[in-house]
Amino acid sequence: MITQSNFSLSGADGKLIIGDITFDEINPNAPIILFVHGFKGFKDWGAHNLVARYFAANGYRYIKFNLSHSGVPADNPKDVSDINAFAENTFSKELFDVNAVLDFIEKSFGKEAKVNIIGHSRGGGLAIIEAANDLRIGKLITWSAISSFNSLWKKDQEAEWKSNGKIYVTNARTKEQMPLNVSLLEDFEENAATLNILSAAKRVNIPWLIIQGDDDVNVPFENAQKLADANTNSRLVRIEGANHVYGATHPFESGTLPPLLFKVCEKVLMFLGE
Repeated sequence: MITQSNFSLSGADGKLIIGDITFDEINPNAPIILFVHGFKGFKDWGAHNLVARYFAANGYRYIKFNLSHSGVPADNPKDVSDINAFAENTFSKELFDVNAVLDFIEKSFGKEAKVNIIGHSRGGGLAIIEAANDLRIGKLITWSAISSFNSLWKKDQEAEWKSNGKIYVTNARTKEQMPLNVSLLEDFEENAATLNILSAAKRVNIPWLIIQGDDDVNVPFENAQKLADANTNSRLVRIEGANHVYGATHPFESGTLPPLLFKVCEKVLMFLGE
């Protein structure tokens, strides 16, 4: 029987990380997949729970979590509503959180547990940096991954950002204007070497599957090509006709995976089985 258990731990600035583990009870020692969500995303967005069940049914323990400053509070896990936390986020805080979850996995499942990590969009950038530096990761999979953190804003916004102390991004679903404090930009500038995704990509020396839709308007296909060109260990798979989220929406009412996301999961399963 497929079961989901919950966990929580302290993340960046002491803010809560909430997460869940989906697994089949008949396979308690299943290998681990850790999923890292992207910008304005969260662990229960769209079809993420169906993805978790897919991998649990195919012999994996699937772990996903909300980054501490994702803006998704524990008492309302279905949307970004903690605007203050969202505004205070930085890339370094997100990397702190990923490390905290990896520490939790090591403590829970032992030092020998190799973690396969999947990162989507901005979470893909985090996963690449983590995979370049952390020996606990066995295989890397990126979905629609960014190749640079500063692709998330326009260069001509930076002067206004520094002057006003914040800029705003639109929540595409709710149309709400969501603030980003200048601390995000300052963190990126102060930690430029650590946060250089392409530089980290060159240092990844584990098997890496790069998955990218060719109809992605959020992260164009050229980003995937840059990542693949940076690393000879990588394999690039193009998903024809796929958008940034492979046909998923939020909320996602269907009980079955969107066809293109199902194809993505199949590609990942084959890769992990090699």
